[in-house]
Amino acid sequence: MTSVVTAGGVSVTTHGVVVDETETVLSRLVSDGVPRSLGRRSTTLWGPDAASLAARRLGWLDAPGSSRELAASLGVLAEETADLTRVVLAGTGGSVPAAAALAAAAGAELTVLSGTDPQRVAAVLGDDLERTLVVLPGDAGGRTVTDALRRVFEQAFWEAGVSGADLARRFVAVAEPGSAPAALAQEAGYRLVTAEPDTGGRFGALGPYALVPAALAGVDVDAVLDDAAALLPALDQLHGNPALALGAALGAAGLRGRDKLVLADHGSGLRGLPAWTAQLLAESTGKDGRGLLPVVVEGVEAPGFALAPDMRRVIFGRRPDEPGPAREAGLSVAGPLGAQFLLWEYATAVAGRVLGVNPFDAPELAEVSATTAALLRVEEGTAPTVITRAPILVDGAVEVHGADDLLADAADLRAVFDLLLDAVPAGGYLAVAAYLDPSGDAAVAQARSLLAARSEASRRHPAPVTFGWGPDVVHAAGQYHRGGPQNGVFVQLTGDVQADLPVPGRPYTLGQLQLAQAFGDLRSLRGRRRPAVRLHLRDRAEGVAQIIEALKD
Repeated sequence: MTSVVTAGGVSVTTHGVVVDETETVLSRLVSDGVPRSLGRRSTTLWGPDAASLAARRLGWLDAPGSSRELAASLGVLAEETADLTRVVLAGTGGSVPAAAALAAAAGAELTVLSGTDPQRVAAVLGDDLERTLVVLPGDAGGRTVTDALRRVFEQAFWEAGVSGADLARRFVAVAEPGSAPAALAQEAGYRLVTAEPDTGGRFGALGPYALVPAALAGVDVDAVLDDAAALLPALDQLHGNPALALGAALGAAGLRGRDKLVLADHGSGLRGLPAWTAQLLAESTGKDGRGLLPVVVEGVEAPGFALAPDMRRVIFGRRPDEPGPAREAGLSVAGPLGAQFLLWEYATAVAGRVLGVNPFDAPELAEVSATTAALLRVEEGTAPTVITRAPILVDGAVEVHGADDLLADAADLRAVFDLLLDAVPAGGYLAVAAYLDPSGDAAVAQARSLLAARSEASRRHPAPVTFGWGPDVVHAAGQYHRGGPQNGVFVQLTGDVQADLPVPGRPYTLGQLQLAQAFGDLRSLRGRRRPAVRLHLRDRAEGVAQIIEALKD
């Protein structure tokens, strides 16, 4: 059995048992009048406790129209900075994956620098600094990272002989009116693009935080908004509404315990869409002991795609009637990127109602930021120190820290990974977070694939393996890790820094900030009794190679 809902250039297709599951939830949503209530910007759809926050978080519904004026001004800004042809998005937060997805889909050059790894930052600083334009997102969740990167770039420009007005024109800030980042940008003379509070964060894919860096990199944002606007009329419909159908399918999966969604691309051409979707879903739904955990895999042939029969598989494809893996997935989605941004935002809000959670808050993430800040809070003129316990195991270039009871019998790395997989309960997952260099240490991603393949071949219950780069992983699945079901096992990777970079005006280096972020993440997990292990690479290249070898079987 197959059901296809098409409107505004978007298709949502459900197959097999998913059709029946979705129809039951969809009928209830229609009878409750959810499409019309959401169309009227009702703030009561997620319960009285969520109403005040929802009132400040529904601007994404108007973004296809409200961002038109922004698109026009960005054209002028792009002309004024035409000589600065290399755009660097320096910061982290919910809008960063959206900007990356826009650039990837358009084939535009956008350098995303969302972490503080000194090796990665040094590589970006050393590449065409003379033609670099830096975009600073003022999202509240990523201000520490953005501030550190801003300081480092200012220093690098100054050392390269760029100063005064010429230095100021190298920065574009995106921030809410009256916020601290906006005041700083105005004082420094940066170009400032204002963003209303209801158009940012993970629901802000069609707002300034994502569109500004994308437009400066050469993306046609008018075309993106056109695609999104084509879907708008269908969102008010009780029937023939693909976003409502998708939200019902997602909510039904969560209600039936299929809370792990394997996301795979199968020829859509939208390379960054699964990663953005994963952050939106995990951070919006992972709370109160429930939620949806996306597991992004490289494709339908990759390890982990067909992991377990009770997992919901989602395909991003070109056509709703595509044969083969799309039909086996249960759920497939097709359409242009701008329309899919709006589609998934609407569907996620609907899924939040079905699951009984507030999709707009992220209550558990504040403690990670607080712990990181505490680790960086030092006396004037001194540097922060992070005190660590002795490793429970050292195997070559890899130190193993934490979870003594879990790994008491481990003699080497191979045994460590076996025990970690064995510790994942039925219906659970293994999450890997790498606080390393996404470019220089990219081989870590190969280790993730090997770990997924090893889990798939497990004689016990195969477990999905998620992977993320720190600190992005905290803004992506971090809310689910802390607020979702307590059935995850966590592995964190850190590494020695060979050449650190100071943060001008701060008593810490980028390496110390990165380690504080890693420890803030780790301590938050352990404080919630989540089993978490840290693998520290004394030598990064050797340690990664050693991990890969340990996972080959």
